Amino acid sequence: MKQSRTQKKAKLEEAAAELIESLLDWDEENEAPNLSEIEDEVLLLRQRFGQELAATVVEGQESQQPAENPVCPECGEEMRTKGKKRKGVESRVGSLEVERGYYYCSHCKRGFFPPGQAT
Repeated sequence: MKQSRTQKKAKLEEAAAELIESLLDWDEENEAPNLSEIEDEVLLLRQRFGQELAATVVEGQESQQPAENPVCPECGEEMRTKGKKRKGVESRVGSLEVERGYYYCSHCKRGFFPPGQAT
């Protein structure tokens, strides 16, 4: 089922709160950081939040939700759903871990993340 705006917002607010806590913890552990050290930490947290933003939107897309009766791209047999599984995806904002519908072909013994490739 597609995530609602409220669900996405709650997930992103939780991620932002965790990153803020991480920055405050770092600040307390580093008594007199120079500007470069502060910038390095902020850029790292910005990258992590950007990845969380992208992953949340990708996971929430209707096209990423389980498809009805997909067929195996190898043999054309109907595939069975195996629920949702995490998958690493490389993007312009970095590596993302997204949860997507996963399907399995018992004939070919291959898994599939639509609309991706058989694995």
